[in-house]
Amino acid sequence: MLIDTIKKENMLALKNKDNDKRAVYSVVINKYMIAGYEAKAKGKEIGDADLVSIISKTIKELEEEKECYIKGNREEQITSIQNQIDAIKAYLPKLLSEEEIKDIIIKLDDKSIPSVMKYFKANYAGKCDMALVNKVLRSL
Repeated sequence: MLIDTIKKENMLALKNKDNDKRAVYSVVINKYMIAGYEAKAKGKEIGDADLVSIISKTIKELEEEKECYIKGNREEQITSIQNQIDAIKAYLPKLLSEEEIKDIIIKLDDKSIPSVMKYFKANYAGKCDMALVNKVLRSL
């Protein structure tokens, strides 16, 4: 599983004293464990798709934090946050391009917004940006 790879990378970062990577890997591992406990309480299992979602949310949070540091002109923190983002972006699957999304939408029978969004959420969760799907759908 993907979480095992991240745990190994966390240990390597700890041994190499790479504080940026270790910090972000620890955050992702903790969020994964919390999500696992919550899922177990509901009688469900958590998998790689959930981990990809956690990583995506973490990247968005880091981007927001980076914007605050940019406004405050704090170069050291900006570099640190960017290193963290780069470290976990490697674990995200390649996102669908605008053209690939358009091709998928064209092949669908029902092109209503709720139907298309539901289809992409069910079949391409973590593999596409839902805002981009919405934008492409509205442009057709």
